[in-house]
Amino acid sequence: MTNASVREFKMPDVGEGLTEAEILKWYVQPGDTVTDGQVVCEVETAKAAVELPIPYDGVVRSLHFPEGTTVDVGTSIIAVEVAGGAAPPQQEAPAVPAPAAEPEKPAEQPPARQPVLVGYGVATSSTRRRPRKQAPDTAAGQAASAVQSELNGHGAAPAAPVTPPAPAVPAAPAQRPLAKPPVRKLAKDLGVDLATVTPTGPDGVITREDVHAAVAAAQAPQQAAPADRPAAPAVSAPDRPAAPVSYDSARETRVPVKGVRKATAAAMVGSAFTAPHVTEFVTVDVTRTMKLVEELKQDKEFAGLRVNPLLLIAKALLVAIRRNPDINASWDEAAQEIVVKHYVNLGIAAATPRGLIVPNIKDAHAKTLPELAASLGELVSTAREGKTSPSAMQGGTVTITNVGVFGVDTGTPLLNPGESAILAVGSIKLQPWVHKGKVKPRQVTTLALSFDHRLVDGELGSKVLADVAAVLEQPKRLITWA
Repeated sequence: MTNASVREFKMPDVGEGLTEAEILKWYVQPGDTVTDGQVVCEVETAKAAVELPIPYDGVVRSLHFPEGTTVDVGTSIIAVEVAGGAAPPQQEAPAVPAPAAEPEKPAEQPPARQPVLVGYGVATSSTRRRPRKQAPDTAAGQAASAVQSELNGHGAAPAAPVTPPAPAVPAAPAQRPLAKPPVRKLAKDLGVDLATVTPTGPDGVITREDVHAAVAAAQAPQQAAPADRPAAPAVSAPDRPAAPVSYDSARETRVPVKGVRKATAAAMVGSAFTAPHVTEFVTVDVTRTMKLVEELKQDKEFAGLRVNPLLLIAKALLVAIRRNPDINASWDEAAQEIVVKHYVNLGIAAATPRGLIVPNIKDAHAKTLPELAASLGELVSTAREGKTSPSAMQGGTVTITNVGVFGVDTGTPLLNPGESAILAVGSIKLQPWVHKGKVKPRQVTTLALSFDHRLVDGELGSKVLADVAAVLEQPKRLITWA
């Protein structure tokens, strides 16, 4: 094959306005045959993890970046030979593109808009890579280094031209240890070589506990820690330390700010210093709501659906918005206008392995209670699996954040950019409460509503919060106020 048959697949824009993505995992290696529509890698953007399909048939020639590299949109990430049929043997070097004395001819570029299934690339720009070892100086050494890197599962830099005859590829080393990307990152942060770790997971997969056990074994001669001391709980997000680091092993850990964590930080700074926040609180007896939750769980209409207090809290907020529609709005700074939305895309803050995200239920205002339950269940399941799409996190109008699941009474939540209100729900606890003139144990929670004081004054914010509390105290208002 000649260079004219090589197609360069560029990092696409998998969401509106995204400029970069991190390569989480490669599903192919050089020499593999790929077909149109086949997923070749998984990338993480500032909003979600997305699988990328290749838009043509061919044979993988090279992977330009290893796993863990952040690549700008529009930058080529994989080269594929699209003509000539079967894949060449891996030990054969690619054809020489040009004599050594002449400058290398660039590969023929595809049309300006490639038929990428998830979006089109933009202008090529630079990438930011993690430091890696210097490749050998010779052409043969460069080829061997690239192959070795591929066999270790870390990707490879763009292939260098090789003068034939090329040396045979050395025999493959032992099989790469099996571990998921978050576990590999944990091992890297703690300085653990996965090849030395004894796996205990299914099919020989290395788990977080295996990595921690390896660290403990290495530190045992240096510290007299009790053997039966329980391991510290792991932190789920991959862009922050996956587990507390022993004070005896390291003074500090530096974690790159990227992906969801980077996007969240930028959004929260923008929100805090753009919209003037006001937060109001109310403590409410939700005993009747908790009884209704138990009744709905037995209702055949809700069979197989997720029924919990959040469902009725969401419905209460939707009722309050219908009674006070001006709360469902946004501030247009450029036009100096308040944009009142006649629909509700209800955001639900979700803690996921990749960090905090806020997908939203489109047109939640038009859903019946069973339909809302089904949408909530799908939203939560998709978020936990890390499969939330960028479109699911766009266009929200108002948000609920349930901090009560962590045992927290309440908080002062920051607004999602472009929204005017966010409701925080605290933990529901059995507390002494004056009910019908007597002190009785009742299920009680505290709600907090933060709103943008540019377009929501104290009266409007108070009415909305009071309406939510009233519905939760007397759920029959879901019928009378509907």
